Amino acid sequence: MPADEPLVVRVPEGRLETVRVIRTQDAQEVLVPGAVDEDGLTWRPHTRRLALAAKYTVDVVALDAHGRRSARHTTFRTYVPDERFIAYVTPEHRSTVGTGMIVSLEFNREIENRADVERAIRVTARPAVEIRPHWFGTHRVDFRPERYWKPGTEVTVDLRLRDVESAPGVYGLQTKTFSFTVGRDQHSLVDASRHTMEVRRDGALLATVPITAGAPETTTYNGKMVVSEMLEVTRMNSRTVGFGGEYDIPDVPHAMRLTESGTFLHGNYWAPDVFGEANVSHGCIGLRDVKGGGSDTPAAWFFDRSLIGDVVEVVGSNDKQVAPDNGLGGWNMGWAEWGTGGAAR
Repeated sequence: MPADEPLVVRVPEGRLETVRVIRTQDAQEVLVPGAVDEDGLTWRPHTRRLALAAKYTVDVVALDAHGRRSARHTTFRTYVPDERFIAYVTPEHRSTVGTGMIVSLEFNREIENRADVERAIRVTARPAVEIRPHWFGTHRVDFRPERYWKPGTEVTVDLRLRDVESAPGVYGLQTKTFSFTVGRDQHSLVDASRHTMEVRRDGALLATVPITAGAPETTTYNGKMVVSEMLEVTRMNSRTVGFGGEYDIPDVPHAMRLTESGTFLHGNYWAPDVFGEANVSHGCIGLRDVKGGGSDTPAAWFFDRSLIGDVVEVVGSNDKQVAPDNGLGGWNMGWAEWGTGGAAR
């Protein structure tokens, strides 16, 4: 049965005494709420649209004009879509994040009906704050407030995507709730021209750390970037970010991803005399470290005090501003412009 056909229980005369409709979906049974019309002849569910890929069981007891009871039992199944879409949500459920975290949903299929999909996503905060969506193409939508979150804010992401049609014949699969908590406020300001990084916690200066940024021919982006991944150690190969074979380092310590295109803030043990003096990297921000990752180095100190969602802002670099969709770069877009990127008016 198509899901867009209405479910109606009707008798030609007499009246309906009881109507019980059960929906079975994903091995769970749910009572379908509904009501009998004033004339007693027709029962309708409160929600018009049926669920997809579900079994419905209908049990009816009716009285005829002479008060005699009769019962009917029937079952039917609704249409099972061949194609489904899902959303991958950032940040992780029950995580504690920095005040710059942006809620980002990446879809596994192209979204044509962006307004319908957007209406099925609800992002709320406690304490309450206005949150707006912005679409980047047809596979991604981000949500953020006008200003950074306040520490202690609890954010909830409700996905009601199941059976929402994103494109002809493609329907959502998820009904799920994610939540995260905003931790302390930490922002770091990298001045590429001065080779320094100021780390501030709740507005107070914690430390000024010497750094190295992108060399003149491979500069670091300016602008606000958000830590989206933290790795104790990782491999960095120049070919994966569009360069040639300039480097292949198998054990880069204390690495924090800032952009999707490959900008990291990480420990550096192979260029020991450049911190605070010169910019020599291929676009990353380097802090002094030792091979294997030390415990008392500037890179370890910063890594241990950082959260996914912390903001790292770069100034003084001879480069353009990072794009709003390169990683969680949405803070580089003004609030008015951000608001024009929603699909559901």
